[in-house]
Amino acid sequence: MTRTITFNELRSIKDRLPDGTIHRIAEDLGVTVETVRNYFGGENYKDGKSCGLHIEPGPDGGIVMIDDTAILDRALDILGMQKV
Repeated sequence: MTRTITFNELRSIKDRLPDGTIHRIAEDLGVTVETVRNYFGGENYKDGKSCGLHIEPGPDGGIVMIDDTAILDRALDILGMQKV
């Protein structure tokens, strides 16, 4: 199931994560730390992979269509946020 949010919303979620969470998510999901960083807007594809994000320019940093929500779901679980 594809999920759509704004890029600014995605970055806001990342910015609210406690220190060390990127490493924790990577370990929990069996992916590299750079892959998790790329999910939240990083661009290190030498050490990390793309995560099924498609960004279209627009207001609020653009629209992000997410094919695989596993990283986002884990981040929201850690923050104790409801999935919308």
